[in-house]
Amino acid sequence: MEDNLKYPIGKYEYTGGFSTEERQALIAEIEEAPQKLYEAVAGLSEKQLDTPYRIGGWSVRQVVHHLPDSHLNSFARFKLALTEDCPKIKDYNEAAWANLTDYEETPLEISLKLLECLHQRWVIMLHSLSDEEFKKRFYHPENGTVSLDYNLGLYAWHGKHHIAHITSLRKRMGW
Repeated sequence: MEDNLKYPIGKYEYTGGFSTEERQALIAEIEEAPQKLYEAVAGLSEKQLDTPYRIGGWSVRQVVHHLPDSHLNSFARFKLALTEDCPKIKDYNEAAWANLTDYEETPLEISLKLLECLHQRWVIMLHSLSDEEFKKRFYHPENGTVSLDYNLGLYAWHGKHHIAHITSLRKRMGW
């Protein structure tokens, strides 16, 4: 049961390389994520926003603020990989970021809009990439060498993963 709450759509699985059609479907998922997030949090009260999606998990509010933080990092990693030869990227402590004051004090609308605008830029860039460019890589200190193909799938999954945290909580709570 705990794994269902932590990974409501399952863990990310990469089978190696995507076809052009599969990439287009993943890009569409990234494009749709901001609207799906807006819909997932629509009408929630402040108390509901402060409810963790599982015991020991982040609150809905933290999940919403986490998404643009994480996706900004991914967007930057794409740009670095496209302009440098397998650059070493900086990882970050997402749990520590989620406990910073801005996660409590920033209105949700700011992070929702940030994610929306970021994804608009990201999708434009993703549509412009060739098959060869999706093979470019960066080096992650914890995960080793990562291709842009892998990262595309990961972040399409990542948005759906966190949105499912919210929608499954709403369903369980009858919100």
